[in-house]
Amino acid sequence: MSLLTLLPFIVLIGAMFLMTRSAKKKQQQAIDMRNQMQPGSGVRTIGGMYATVKEVSEDTVLLDAGPGVELLFAKNSIGSVLTDEEYNRIVHGIEHDLKSDADVVPDDASSLTETDDSSDAAAASDDTPVDLGKKDAADEPADADEAKADAQSKKSDGDSDAK
Repeated sequence: MSLLTLLPFIVLIGAMFLMTRSAKKKQQQAIDMRNQMQPGSGVRTIGGMYATVKEVSEDTVLLDAGPGVELLFAKNSIGSVLTDEEYNRIVHGIEHDLKSDADVVPDDASSLTETDDSSDAAAASDDTPVDLGKKDAADEPADADEAKADAQSKKSDGDSDAK
């Protein structure tokens, strides 16, 4: 057998080794994160519940989910340990203003538009209806007469059907 025929198998074995190595790294990081939990730190469970760690034992964690609510979870059911800032932002809605020098974006666009005399004139001209259809000047009277005739015929047709 030549090296060229063994090359696909070698590449496949190498890829499998790298994939299992990265999975083991992630597992080890999760174990380290769970071992670093201390009472008072905020956590998110794998089910999406946010709580504060009250007590940590070897395999379980006692969580304080609210006033008078204590829950016992398995240690491996903790999805992530949150920083104090992140926990307060998510649970209590407390934002730390890191960008106090930045401009505040308004909720509506009305304050972004400039108020000039030209805009007041444009607002005054908004009262008149604008026809966006493509009509020739010669066609308008004929079209208006046809529209009135169609409307009258529809009224008479509708009255006879309703009775």
